[in-house]
Amino acid sequence: MANQFLAGRRALITHADQFMGPALCDSFRRHGANVIADTSTLLNTDAPEALIAGAGDLDILVINLALKAPTTPLDQIDDGEWQTAFQSLVAPLPRLVRAVVPMMKAKMRGKILLMGSASALRGMKNCATYSAARGAQLAYVQAAGVELAPHNIQINAIAQNFVDNPTYFPPEVQANPRFQERLKREVPLGRLVAAEEDSEFAAYLCSDAANCFVGQVFPVCGGWVGR
Repeated sequence: MANQFLAGRRALITHADQFMGPALCDSFRRHGANVIADTSTLLNTDAPEALIAGAGDLDILVINLALKAPTTPLDQIDDGEWQTAFQSLVAPLPRLVRAVVPMMKAKMRGKILLMGSASALRGMKNCATYSAARGAQLAYVQAAGVELAPHNIQINAIAQNFVDNPTYFPPEVQANPRFQERLKREVPLGRLVAAEEDSEFAAYLCSDAANCFVGQVFPVCGGWVGR
């Protein structure tokens, strides 16, 4: 049996059917958390607040937001693509945090974790829209971490790339010889980070063992950022 270090904790995971959602739900449940797996889009302005209000008393909020990454060349990005990326990946973030913080402040305890992207930490061709949106997420977390720390609320982020997940690295992509060659060329690890490796780290960051981390961004990418 897995170490139940999240036993008794109530955790909400957004976009639970996308990106890292399935793996996160598995790991958090394995460690004893009562998981609320939400699959709504959160695009409506009022949706994040309604979700938090309906979730009950939360100890943990995992903000896992997914969007198929655009691959448009820089000079061809239109306003619609830019707005879609920010409405999907950025706008729900402060709304969710704004809604959950009062209950966490009342308890003087809480964990908020963003599942972000390392595309914000290293330049990639044809990825300006997605990288900018993911970068805004990380900047928000760093600033929010400073404000929430005095209330014993820790907000942090995992900035990942080359992690096995169905949204960005589906089976057909992984089976492509060109992608396999890219892994060997760009990722020192030489393979995708396993979904469980990533989700277990996420579970740790939402445990009492990680109370010392404040507004930090943790790359999980098999060494890709460090190259």
